[in-house]
Formats: sequence, C-alpha cells, structure tokens
Amino acid sequence: MSKCPVHIDLVDPDIYREGVPNHFLKELRAEAPLAWYDDKSTGVGFWAVTKHEDLDYISKHPLIFSSAEKTCLMREMNEEAVAMQRLMMINMDPPDHLQNRRIVNKAFIPKVIESKLANIKDISKEIVDKVAAKGECEFVTEVATDLPLIVICELMGVKKEDRQMIFDCTNTMVFADDPDMSTSEEDGQMAAAQIYTYGMQLLAEHRENPTDSLTGILVDSVDGEGLSEDEFCSFFLILLVAGNETTRTVTVNGMRLLMEHPEQLQAIAADMSLLPNAVEEMLRHQPAVIQFRRTVMEDVVVSGQQLKKGDKVIMFYPSANRDEALFDEGDAFDIYRNNADQHRSFGIGEHFCLGSHLARLELRVIFEEVISRMKNPKFAAPVKRLRSNFINGIKEMKITFDPEV
Repeated sequence: MSKCPVHIDLVDPDIYREGVPNHFLKELRAEAPLAWYDDKSTGVGFWAVTKHEDLDYISKHPLIFSSAEKTCLMREMNEEAVAMQRLMMINMDPPDHLQNRRIVNKAFIPKVIESKLANIKDISKEIVDKVAAKGECEFVTEVATDLPLIVICELMGVKKEDRQMIFDCTNTMVFADDPDMSTSEEDGQMAAAQIYTYGMQLLAEHRENPTDSLTGILVDSVDGEGLSEDEFCSFFLILLVAGNETTRTVTVNGMRLLMEHPEQLQAIAADMSLLPNAVEEMLRHQPAVIQFRRTVMEDVVVSGQQLKKGDKVIMFYPSANRDEALFDEGDAFDIYRNNADQHRSFGIGEHFCLGSHLARLELRVIFEEVISRMKNPKFAAPVKRLRSNFINGIKEMKITFDPEV
C-alpha cells in the first residue's frame, strides 16, 4: 500500500488558510498518486486521489464508487444523518440519481436558463455601478457576492426581501470550519433546516399561485413524475448553496489571479474575446470545491493499488487540474492555455455540475463589466482566506482601482 508521507496533511483546515496545499498534492502526484492517508482526526483513513485520470475513472463508475453509501462529504456522520443526506441528488447513486437528474435537467438546459436571464448584464452593471466611482471596494461582499445570489434567487422565485436570509444561511452551512463565519455545527444544521422549510413554503405557494420560475418547473415535476416533496426541498437546498457560494468563490479567486497577472488582465481588457478561455483557466487554476468523497462498494484495483470494499476515497480537484500528464506548467496561470477547459472543477460523469452553464455565463458577464470599468486594480490589504478543507475561498479582499468619472 502506497502511503502519504507523514509530513503531508490533507485534512486540517488550518493548512488551507494560505490556500490549497498544492505543493503537497504535487508531491503526491509524483511519488504516490493514489496514496493511503491515515486521518487521525476521525480515525477513518482514506485514499487520496490526485491524478486526473484516476479522478475520471472513479467519477465515471458510480456503482463501484458510491456517493450514497457514506455521502460525498469528507466528514463522518451517523446513519441517521447519512439517511437525511441521501435525499440530495449529490448523495445518490444510480438508478435513483439518474431518475432525479432526468426530472430536474429540464429546468437547467441552457436555453431555459438564458431565457430567464435576459437581464443578467443589467444586474452586473448595477453591481459595478455601486462601487465604480469610489475607486475602492471590498470585492467579496460588494461585487462577487451579488450576481450569483441575485441570479439563483430570481431563477428559483425567492422573494427579494428573503435574499439576505438565503445568503446568511448558505454561508453558515458551507463555512462552518471558519470561526469568523460560523460558531458551531448546530448552526449549520439550523441554517439548512431554515432553507429547507423555505423551499417547502415555495412549493406550497406555487401550487396556489403558479409561476414560470425554475421552482415552478420543478414543482410540476414533483406533481407529475414522482419527485417527493422532501427530494424537492433537498434539491432546493443544495441548489441555493451551489448556485450562490461556488460562483462567488471563483469570481473572487479569478479577480485575484488577474490582479496578480496584470499583463493578462490588460490583454483581456484589449480583447474581450480572450475572456471565455480566461474563465476556464480561472476555474482550472482555482476551483471552488477542493474535494469530494466516494466509498468503494467492491474490491477494485486503481493505479496499481488494491482498494477494498468499504474504503473511503477522497478526490482532490485542484490536483487533477494541475496534473502534469495533461497540463504543461500546471501551477502557472495562463489565459492562453489551449486545454484549460479540460479541468474537472465541475466534476465529470453523472454528477457533473448541473449549473455549469449558468456559472460560466455569470463569470463571463461579471468579468466583462469589472474588467472594462474597474481599471488598474490593486490590493489594498492582505487577502483573508477561508479556513476550510472543502471550499477554496477568500472571505475578504480589499482593492483599489481608478475611480470612474
């Protein structure tokens, strides 16, 4: 069995305060690409997956590598908690996952999304309008947060006055490891329950007064094809978290990368046709999600390693995105990279991110507005990163730029 060297820590959230430990992951790719990690924090060790090819294989064989058995989350849970998690599509295996995915896919095909977001450029303009003349802002809360929050809430029919509640609850759920963002695991559970209850209310309201929101499309699926109310509310919960937090994270990380590489920022400003590939490179270089879990359901050999039934497997997406077998100089940020879109920041296989088209659309629109109007951006203070081994986030990024006149 190939083991992680003892000096490599892949679990402690404090390790991630300075960013994803890509130096550790690079060492593993070179010396032990599929390595056993003795997790002393839980007593449950796992296989650390660091290569692009292995991540693809595991993701494309959901009956061998289960999301439902112990959920897709790294932390250990009791069976009651696992049972609740299995109501979410992200924690389902075939055939349940395929059935639920087929039902919700109709709400997320690109033409449906785009038809409901005719005003997305106006939303982006209004966001930048609020800071453009000041010449300074806290980029996370004043720019990056608003577009994904407004968009997902509008799509799902969330009332304008309830957006702040959704934002606060999703923060509490996702950022429970950071003492500045949450106080306890119980807070996260209460926040999830609040969003779940809100989803149930939306369900009831649509049945009384039908709307053309995505909630309406999904409710019609509930009533017509057998998606249970619990499954709808669980999907609503994860959709609001994923649709809000992850795109915000990539927006902030992408802006940081452009500021650290001003020559590439200027190139995009001079030629916006470079922006779509730049967005792919942002996603590759700094994915929002650091890792997801699978559980081995039958003995199997992967990359020469014997995995046993019941083994825990953790896939590290930042590592797959820098795999030397696919990406030349993968540690470098390069908007001209010709295969940037081969990243796995949206996953691969049947759990491929349902909102990938929406995320790409939001990122292109907000960066087009930011790059064209917030000229010569510079850091005004050290960036404050999130303490999390799950989300590759920044919680504060103060910047200055040329005031718009």
